[in-house]
Amino acid sequence: MGPMLVPRALLPRAIAWNSLAWQSGSIIGPAIGGLLLIHSPQAAFGASLGLYLTAAIMTLNIRHATKPDTQPGSRLELIREGLAYVWNNKIVFGSISLDLFAVILGGATALLPVFAKDVLHIGPGGFGLLRASPAIGASLVALYLAANPIRRHSGRIMFAGVAVFGAATVVFGLSQLVWLSVGALILLGGADMLSVYVRQTLVQIVTPDAMRGRVAAVSGVFISASNELGEAESGVVARFLGPVGAAVFGGLGALGVTGLWAWLFPELRKADRLD
Repeated sequence: MGPMLVPRALLPRAIAWNSLAWQSGSIIGPAIGGLLLIHSPQAAFGASLGLYLTAAIMTLNIRHATKPDTQPGSRLELIREGLAYVWNNKIVFGSISLDLFAVILGGATALLPVFAKDVLHIGPGGFGLLRASPAIGASLVALYLAANPIRRHSGRIMFAGVAVFGAATVVFGLSQLVWLSVGALILLGGADMLSVYVRQTLVQIVTPDAMRGRVAAVSGVFISASNELGEAESGVVARFLGPVGAAVFGGLGALGVTGLWAWLFPELRKADRLD
């Protein structure tokens, strides 16, 4: 719905603000929930219900045309057409698949409980700090991008973001110091936000209105799969290499994917303006 609600020239800023809202919620929401739980579980769940209803009412009050152009054909044909578009558009397919494989390999956040307990020895309180660190980095980068959207060299910036994400994962895996681990996770979250910002903007801009819903659906499947499969990959590798080895393996894998995708998708690497 974003491109239908704001002018195309403002779309990069709108995506940054949307990302900032998401990341801020991931930090503030658990904090508010914890405080409400001290009072009672009913208060926490009641507040959640109230916020959902508020969001639903605000969404229903959107007074703007958000219906995409309809196309003839059965649903199966439309699905097939959408998949074919994603496959043939190298910028779209390269962006989505890069995020998929980088997050699958670099999903170190699934290992945070064991790092807090057995590697850094900082207990539940330290685990909370580790868990909030990626969202803090992502929020800071999203806030910066909302005020200073990327203008040029978007493809190279996205690849740089994924590379920093992989390198920060390696640093986190090898770190034995709490401050260094927290710093690596903040950097990891910020780099991930940078790459996500460019990817979402590129995909939205290069996709025609009539195809955008189907492309967004494919992108959503890839994103959901990357998060879940990344946690599974981290758990399986940790079984054989331990948590430190799993984090380092994943970070190096993300770096390898970055280099491979930069070679396989030169159109994506050369993508320039986000307008």
